[in-house]
Amino acid sequence: MFFFVDESGHTGVNLFDENQPVLYYGVLSAKTNIDVLAEPIVRTARRRRGVERLHASELGLGGLVQISECLVAIQKKYQPRFDIYRVAKADYAIICFFDQVFDQAMNPAMTWTGYWTPLRYMLLVKLASLFDEDLAKRAWKARIETNDATAEAELVYVCQALLPRLSALPDARSRQLIGDSLRWAIDNPGALHYNCKSAKEVLTVTPNIIGFQTVMHGIASRLKSPKAFASITVDQQSQFNKAQRGLAEFYANAREVPWLSGPGLPTMDLSKIPTAPIAFRSSKDCVGLELVDCYLWIFKRVLEGKELAPELFPIIKAQVNRGRTDEVSLNAIAARWSRVFDEMPKPTEDQIQIAKEMLAKDEERRLRAVKPV
Repeated sequence: MFFFVDESGHTGVNLFDENQPVLYYGVLSAKTNIDVLAEPIVRTARRRRGVERLHASELGLGGLVQISECLVAIQKKYQPRFDIYRVAKADYAIICFFDQVFDQAMNPAMTWTGYWTPLRYMLLVKLASLFDEDLAKRAWKARIETNDATAEAELVYVCQALLPRLSALPDARSRQLIGDSLRWAIDNPGALHYNCKSAKEVLTVTPNIIGFQTVMHGIASRLKSPKAFASITVDQQSQFNKAQRGLAEFYANAREVPWLSGPGLPTMDLSKIPTAPIAFRSSKDCVGLELVDCYLWIFKRVLEGKELAPELFPIIKAQVNRGRTDEVSLNAIAARWSRVFDEMPKPTEDQIQIAKEMLAKDEERRLRAVKPV
């Protein structure tokens, strides 16, 4: 299969641009090489608009309407699939904070079940309710700060600011676990290795790379087998291409590794990650990238509740049962895991007894860390 990848809403390490709160990745895929086969139709569309390439943000809604016949013709003839992935950038700052501060392997004040089971998502959502924008900004500032002393001071500030807000949580156990973990972090900021150590590492923790992880998993899910042919072309840009290539190569080299996390948590399956290297090209000389740019602009407009001309509806309709989507956001996490908790079977008496014994042992361990003898 042939895959073409583009992104929109890129603001780098600035997660709090109010004009671009969401990072989007679009992936257009087809069984045939539309980069070559669709070129005559795209050439007609360019000529109709008097442009050297199709760039949706420059064409605007009116321009896309004028070439809609060309886009619909390509959709009907080659039947590409379009997948879209989103990262809510401000939410991502809080998710990063939770993952770094409440990691039970680093912070012994957290329970094993509170981090290594689906209960982590319940605690994450509760913790997130304590943040305002200023605290989220400072948590992210500390995360990407390469000076350890500066980052640790900022981390301590955020943790201290959260403590008085614990009273807003409805249950005593959440207040206890989150509070104890924050206090341990305040006393031991260096032990958490919270911040990045170099500008290169900063690039690897941005939403661009987190979103690209979902892109790679989405591409793998489109392939029928690990040996399936895959050509992946990504829009060329100077800042993140190297990190994207590094991630793709890491995934390809780890295809045989079993990525287990904890009971009830998703298992990362890399077995179908393609081994072929990613090609980075400019949309100036890649029809596939011109097309994915148009698809991404159209679908982004729909997701943001903006007006879309009827001439472009066939593009949306064609993907209703074909396209896929995923999202990194607090709302998506809450919705996904609320369903999981609602559908969990009722445990047996024996299971409850075993769980109580395990929890008691872990709580004894946790309390020793919180209150050293």
